[in-house]
Formats: sequence, C-alpha cells, structure tokens
Amino acid sequence: MVKNIEDIQKFGKDNMDATVKSLGAFSKSLQAITIEIADYSKKVFEQSAAAAEKLISAKSLEKAIEVQSDYAKSSYETFVAEATKLGELYADLAREAYKPFETQFGKVASLK
Repeated sequence: MVKNIEDIQKFGKDNMDATVKSLGAFSKSLQAITIEIADYSKKVFEQSAAAAEKLISAKSLEKAIEVQSDYAKSSYETFVAEATKLGELYADLAREAYKPFETQFGKVASLK
C-alpha cells in the first residue's frame, strides 16, 4: 500500500516537472514566433513605403503599372516565405511543448 502511494506521489511530481518544462518550451517558442511576426511586419512596412515612393515618382502610367506589379509579386513571395517559416515555428512549438510528456504517457499505461 505504501509503495503505491509513493508511486502516485512520484508520478504527480513527474507530471508537475513535465508541465513546467512544457510551459517553458511553449513560452520560448511563442517568443520566437512574436519576434518573427514583428520582423515580418517591419519588412512589409519598409517594402510598402519603398513601393509608394516609386509609385509617386513614376513618370508614366506604364511605369506605375510596372512598379505596382513588382510590388505585388514581391509581396506575394515574401508572404509565402513567411507563412512557411511561421508554419515551421508553430510545428516546433507543438513538438517542444509535447516532448516533456512523452515519458509520462508511458507511465500512465504502466499504472493501470
């Protein structure tokens, strides 16, 4: 009986440790995602400002259309690259937050 109580206490402590580790990994990953989004926002703002300057200084309709087309193409490429990068960061977040619990799930099965 005492052995079972000790096992349950150890299991509870291990769960708490895994939760703390998981929250630490979650927090670290969210920081990386936030930094990435802030960098992307800054980059998009700079690209938009540069495109607006070029558009204002365009001397002809053809040049304005060319500037707008180049801006649309580069914006799309930047967005796709950023979406891919953010997808990888979110996948890493899930992996790192789950990792501390992997061994705990095996222990639950052995307690039954």
